[in-house]
Amino acid sequence: MNYCISVKFEETKKSYFFQTDDESISLNDFVVVETIVGKEIGQVVSNKRSLAELKFDKEIKPILRKATKKDLQSFEDNKESAKKASEIFNKATKDLNLDMRLIKSEYTLDKEKILFTYFSEERVDFRELLKRLATVLKCRIELRQITARERAALVGGYGVCGLPLCCSYMYSNQEGISLNKAKNQMLTINIPKLSGVCGKLLCCLKYEDDFYTESKKDFPPINTTFKYNNEEYKISSYNILTKIIKCVSTDNVEFLPLDEVNKYVKQSGKLPQKKQPNKPTNKNA
Repeated sequence: MNYCISVKFEETKKSYFFQTDDESISLNDFVVVETIVGKEIGQVVSNKRSLAELKFDKEIKPILRKATKKDLQSFEDNKESAKKASEIFNKATKDLNLDMRLIKSEYTLDKEKILFTYFSEERVDFRELLKRLATVLKCRIELRQITARERAALVGGYGVCGLPLCCSYMYSNQEGISLNKAKNQMLTINIPKLSGVCGKLLCCLKYEDDFYTESKKDFPPINTTFKYNNEEYKISSYNILTKIIKCVSTDNVEFLPLDEVNKYVKQSGKLPQKKQPNKPTNKNA
């Protein structure tokens, strides 16, 4: 294979690389590819690039062919079949009293397999459900449980900032986010305000964290003391973005620029000493 092309699927926002020797394939063409789910139709969203230019650790699967009119018609027919399968799925889960919220159902192009993507807070014993679905649908069935973050990425929407959800169009890492990142950014620990539409902590806490960690290196530690206007002041808090530091004395409160505070701290020479770790005691002594 000589070329590498990026292909995007209708149900996802992310594109994937596939390789091909077919020079007739161009931007916006529909192609048939083999994925981990099965045969699917995707749309080419990039120009061809030489495989020699790209370095990938994982195997790049080949494009099987350009989609024919028959392929495209099957693709549309499968969408209608998937809607009916969704109704069957929802009825079966209701009858079995299973807490499974269906997100989407999708047939492979050859209709040999259907993938049901669902959301549930807990693990679900779906063995009886599989039996019922297989009896009616007469094909291979795969059930995929997703997390609250993955669900938000699939469904989409807008965040409190007024922009599309980061997870749905630019942020693919779905790993957990801890409150330590909120503390590192000196945010008030208010869970509702720090949570996104998925009910979990905001993704922006993660990708903004490195910026705050790096920026804080320019600031003196909290509780650092220094002389200013013949009074002793202590740093109580600061704003990373505006670089303004809140300094308090016995009788006054001052909001001073970072550069100015660093100058006074250096003159005072009162940077707090780092705590030394406790030495282990020798029980045999």
